[in-house]
Amino acid sequence: MTTQTIQYEYAPGHFRASEPSLYRPDMLEEGEMILNMGPQHPSTHGVLRFEVVTDGEIIVDVVPHLGYLHRCFEKHAQSLPFNQTIPFVDRLDYLAAMNSEHAFVMGVEKMLGIQNDILKRTEYIRVLVAELNRIAAHFVGIGTYALDMGAYTPFLWLMRDREHIQRLLEWVSGARMLYNYIWVGGLFYDLPVGFEERCREFITYLKPKLVELQQVVIENEIFIKRTANVGVLPLPVAINYGCTGPMLRGSGLRYDLRRVDGYSVYPDLDFDIPIGEGQMGTVGDCWDRNNVRVLECHESIRIIEQCLDKLLGDYKRTRDYDPQAVVPKKIRPKAMDFYARAESSKGELGFFFRTDGRSDVPVRCKARSCCFHNLSVISEISKGAMLADLIAIIGSIDVVMGEVDR
Repeated sequence: MTTQTIQYEYAPGHFRASEPSLYRPDMLEEGEMILNMGPQHPSTHGVLRFEVVTDGEIIVDVVPHLGYLHRCFEKHAQSLPFNQTIPFVDRLDYLAAMNSEHAFVMGVEKMLGIQNDILKRTEYIRVLVAELNRIAAHFVGIGTYALDMGAYTPFLWLMRDREHIQRLLEWVSGARMLYNYIWVGGLFYDLPVGFEERCREFITYLKPKLVELQQVVIENEIFIKRTANVGVLPLPVAINYGCTGPMLRGSGLRYDLRRVDGYSVYPDLDFDIPIGEGQMGTVGDCWDRNNVRVLECHESIRIIEQCLDKLLGDYKRTRDYDPQAVVPKKIRPKAMDFYARAESSKGELGFFFRTDGRSDVPVRCKARSCCFHNLSVISEISKGAMLADLIAIIGSIDVVMGEVDR
């Protein structure tokens, strides 16, 4: 006689025990109430629940509760060799996987002491694909933000143009979103023949589309009224919370690791760092943050054009170029504690490594998520705002939950 095993038995208190709320009804003042927003709400952009305390339509407090998405990256990284971790790095910010790979790989190369041995063509290809991916990631952020504000057409435009980038990156790596293309010491493979010319055609096509986006969304009167003077993030608050990327630059600080750290070939490239200037409202508001992302797309195009010039000129493809020439057979760094960082599309993505000098598996691998820090400021910039403005504030942060819940 077989006995049936009950795998899960429902009990009313399971949810409360697994995801406890900060506020209880007896803690509220007269007229206040607790609302749960998400994770089913489209504007929460993934598995994210907001516990919102309101007084009428005015927000008293917002508490973010993180859901489960691509969990345990750090545990995976501590049980695998460095080179086998790269596919998991892709799944942190799955919208900007090339940028994440670039940060992780540079950190391992510096621990090995081979950062100066990387071939120049390899470095320019890395920057080229990373900047293409940055544009694609910003297109999702800007497009979904326009959707949150009620503008459907710009979202379709940006998804259409992002599709061109996805196809280019798929042509390079064989994968559509999670690439495993940038390897420790080099690349999976060289660019396909004809890639540079096709990429230049795409850039020529994209430039007027960005001008169109600026006119239809950024300068749109309705969009300005929904985002200007909303969710203002003062610069001292942004710094204290560890905000980086467009969140920090939107508050007026010209801080970009591509310039500050000058890694890879970025010091040889000419590009500007856009910041929020309060053109439509207050410095650091939702409009400024979104505008910085649009301006960064223009700067990424400048970087891509310069990379293409180099890849077709000084560092053009030759028969003897081997993208895996410096890839080590065994990755075994000396015993050390080491932190490496790079500028992802959302801000500073960093990796802390602890190695013992005997194994190719790190003792500790900690990911410093820019999305986690950026999301943590939500309570600070939402208090006193209208409930409808909370949607605008959440969208302006541009979080990817795979990187938050790592």
